[in-house]
This record gives sequence, structure tokens and C-alpha cells, in this order.
Amino acid sequence: MKRLREEAASELFAALYPRLAGWCRRLVDDDETAHEIASEAFTRLWARWTSVAEPQGFLYVTAANLVRDHWRGLERERRAVRRATAEAAVRPHPEQADPSVRLLVQSLPERLRVPVLLHYYADMPIREVSVLTGRKEGTIKADLHAARELLRAHLRRSLDHTL
Repeated sequence: MKRLREEAASELFAALYPRLAGWCRRLVDDDETAHEIASEAFTRLWARWTSVAEPQGFLYVTAANLVRDHWRGLERERRAVRRATAEAAVRPHPEQADPSVRLLVQSLPERLRVPVLLHYYADMPIREVSVLTGRKEGTIKADLHAARELLRAHLRRSLDHTL
């Protein structure tokens, strides 16, 4: 029985690790960090191997949370550097200074952020996002629409402040 579980885990790793690591790479823009996140997601899956009904969904949601934590860490580092320099007082607010889509996606509420990460960054169809998140396809479509509207409004505000 243990051998069968180990074989299943090895097959899952071989099938999903490259895609998961590539997805993480696009989100964090660093090979080493992407591999660390993908590896950590698999480590957390192995710890719960017998209790996880949908391993792929577990991996992507776990990786999305780890990416979010990575982004938060980067933002904390940026804020610390800004505080350590005298420039912090003259710069505009971070959301005005850096309207990058990655930071904007990071700022979305989790119910919107996870479908955006899975659909747009992992190239998963809405049906698959629905299955992985346990929400109806219509809800996923509505969440993606709401996320796009929030991102659009934020980008407009950022552009208005830079003109």
C-alpha cells in the first residue's frame, strides 16, 4: 500500500512539478524562488497526502498562497528600504509609484486573487478553476470580471496621478 502511494506521488510530481514551477516563475520572476515555492507546495501536499481529495487544486492554491507571502515579503523589504532612505518623504504612495499588474493582483481580495492567478497566470480554463476552488463557473466568471474592473479602475487612477 505504501509503495502504491509513493508511486502515485512520484507520478504526480513528474506530471505537475514543471507546470507548477513554471507558473510560479511567471509570478515571482525568479527561477530559484519559483522552484522553492513549487517544492514547498509539494512538501505540504505530501504531509497531507492521504487527506487531500484534489492534489492539483491543493498544489495551486498552496502555491498561490506562498506566492502571495513572497510578494508581501518583497513589499516589506521595499518599505524598509524606503524608510531607511530620505526619499520616502518625497515619493508618492506605493500604489501610485508602482502600478505594476503583479502588485495590483496581490492587492485583490483572496476570493478574486485566486481565480485570477489560476485562470490568467496558470492558463487554466474557467471550468478547471471552478473545480479547483469548489465554486460554480458563473461565480468564477463574475469574480474574474470584478477583478478586471478593480484592476482597470486602479490602473486609471495610477495613470491619472502620473500625468
